[in-house]
Amino acid sequence: MSPTASSTARSTASRGQGAGRSALALLAFLAISFGVAALGGLSTIQNVDGWYAHADRAFWTPPNLVFGPIWTVLYTLMSVAAWLVWRERDALDVRPALMAYVIQLVLNALWTPVFFGLYPAAGTTALWIALVIIVAIDGTVLVTMLRFWPVRRLAALLLIPCWAWVLYATTLNVYLAINN
Repeated sequence: MSPTASSTARSTASRGQGAGRSALALLAFLAISFGVAALGGLSTIQNVDGWYAHADRAFWTPPNLVFGPIWTVLYTLMSVAAWLVWRERDALDVRPALMAYVIQLVLNALWTPVFFGLYPAAGTTALWIALVIIVAIDGTVLVTMLRFWPVRRLAALLLIPCWAWVLYATTLNVYLAINN
């Protein structure tokens, strides 16, 4: 085999390994996000037809059946955004951007159990604690978008629907905290 052919074969092999690693990373980002979603689902299932069904909710509250599909899309967008940033790790220091992403994901993981799961024990106090958490989510999603922007603009743009939904959800949380 000639040196050029050997070099081309190594380059093709490393691209294949890189693509495989990249695909595994995307799967990992998706698995982590959907793990957070599953954790939230466990808290929601027991309470959405319990206290939440009888709560005084804002007139702009959507039907319960839209939350699952919306969060599925949002967690997918968040995962793809984080993956796009991760892919730039060889060219840029992506750690601050990914750390912001992890923080907002942890806050997302906390909000649902506090909002739905803590309410039966703590009452309205749980809704106020959840409000503090969701306001922190609002801020960390914005920070994540700002950190993603210089790394990969598309990644930042993919988070806009998430930020919009969380801001909307904040209004629902405020209403519930004040009126229940």
